[in-house]
Amino acid sequence: MSKNGKIQNYMNGQWQASTAVDYLNIVNPATQEMLGEVPLSPASEVGSAVQAAAEAFVEWRQMPVGDRIQYLFKLKDLLEENFEDISRTITMECGKTMGESRGEMQRAIENVEVACGAPTMMMGDFSEDIASGIDEIMIRQPVGVCAIIAPFNFPGMIPFWFLPYAIAAGNTVIVKPSEKVPLTMRKVFGLFNKLDLPPGVVNMVNGGKEAVDAILDHPAVRAVSFVGSTAVAKYIYSRGAANGKRVQAQGGAKNPIIVLPDADMEMTTRISADSAFGCAGQRCLAASIAITVGEARHSFTEAIADAATSRVVGYGLDEAVQMGPVITVPSKERIESLIQKGENEGAMVIVDGRSPSIPGYENGNFIRPTILTDVNPGGEIAKTEIFGPVLSLMHVNTIDDAIKLVNGGEYGNMACLFTSSGSAARKFRYEVQAGNIGINIGVAAPMAFFPFSGWKESFFGTLHGQGKHAIEFFTQTKVVVERWPRAWSRQF
Repeated sequence: MSKNGKIQNYMNGQWQASTAVDYLNIVNPATQEMLGEVPLSPASEVGSAVQAAAEAFVEWRQMPVGDRIQYLFKLKDLLEENFEDISRTITMECGKTMGESRGEMQRAIENVEVACGAPTMMMGDFSEDIASGIDEIMIRQPVGVCAIIAPFNFPGMIPFWFLPYAIAAGNTVIVKPSEKVPLTMRKVFGLFNKLDLPPGVVNMVNGGKEAVDAILDHPAVRAVSFVGSTAVAKYIYSRGAANGKRVQAQGGAKNPIIVLPDADMEMTTRISADSAFGCAGQRCLAASIAITVGEARHSFTEAIADAATSRVVGYGLDEAVQMGPVITVPSKERIESLIQKGENEGAMVIVDGRSPSIPGYENGNFIRPTILTDVNPGGEIAKTEIFGPVLSLMHVNTIDDAIKLVNGGEYGNMACLFTSSGSAARKFRYEVQAGNIGINIGVAAPMAFFPFSGWKESFFGTLHGQGKHAIEFFTQTKVVVERWPRAWSRQF
């Protein structure tokens, strides 16, 4: 960051001030304190970053993979040394609790660790004597310049679903952080700057839609990774694919949890509350709908209402706080309008978190946990991704009814079941149409060595972020068929 508080871009191994005319304020959502300014970089600066990345790719791809991952080992050490500082930055610009920010950074580090296994994950296949004297080999090679367009809600973790795998596989990278939360990646790129990576291997360009469109349209960008809303994911996927790029675009969600009568209600309530209200509901794996089956209705409703009411809301730097604010004033207004919409549609608001006053932070973007019951499955609030601390309750008579209700939704990011029945759990994980399934788990977040899956309107593409899927996305296969007749070897 420059002395005047303006965020700089990072290109070709150097910090560079943007020529942008327009800047946005970076605001702490809990205090409304201004933390700096972020440039809406013009397309020409994206072009400069792409050029630097393309030039660096020529030699970077030729470096042995075992040498490339040495930079990742060093990066892991630096991330661990700066763990608390980066976590604090996430809390200040994103609004999370410190516990949530630390958890996010731990997930980022885990992805670096997994990407260090690239020498194994990039291994090809070899078949000898497919015909007389003919062998066939499949090898993996990098695709070229790759771009990452990141969301606001996990500024430290989500870029690491992609970045370490991309560079380990021999690609060069451009990161465009969310313009709402650019300070976290600014800190991370400060660490990249200490790695002595060849200039141009990693680059960062701040900006808005103009920068995104420049990425999608630039012919030298060969792959694009995105996480965000479904509407934008569709835009990214269609425009990127139309320009011949491979694209992985994670979209929105409307995640249901199903509670059976035989569930451990104390555990179910605690986990469900963490899922619905953790990160102020601003995560793509947040529980948004709770479907109770049979006799579970009354016990769960009473317990989850108590859990919502007792949750400690405030500024995340206070270690006692359990939930922070939502990201912006417009986000708060949108969430509250959706709560009102649900009420207008006939739902009952049994825990109302609208317009709270948080002592000392009266100007913050706070909404307390909110619960609506008797939500109409066909209503807008039942279908719309709220992205806030709001849980809608529905009730059915059987697990078959619950699964039918889940599968009738347009999203397919996550679905969770709470039960003590193994047969019910097997039926659920087999039949439910979602990419991430939880059994007695409220946030079914895959470990870094598994792909972060998604179905239906929650994902556009074929290969997901993290693990081997990421390596496959960031490499292209080449098949070599060789003829070496044995008779030729006799001359030697």
